[in-house]
Amino acid sequence: MKASVESAKCSGHARCNAVAPQVFTVDDDGYSDIGSDKAVPPELEAAARAGATNCPERAITLSS
Repeated sequence: MKASVESAKCSGHARCNAVAPQVFTVDDDGYSDIGSDKAVPPELEAAARAGATNCPERAITLSS
């Protein structure tokens, strides 16, 4: 699985980081800084899904 965050949509709520800090890192202002196509290890896929679900801006895309 790969995770991508569309920076133009990210509003800095940092909910993804609160749910899955191992997958979604954020900068000092709360904006995700993972960029695009970050590889997600199999053991963190459930956390990545939870982080994406918790994004109120729907800025996170998960792909296989």
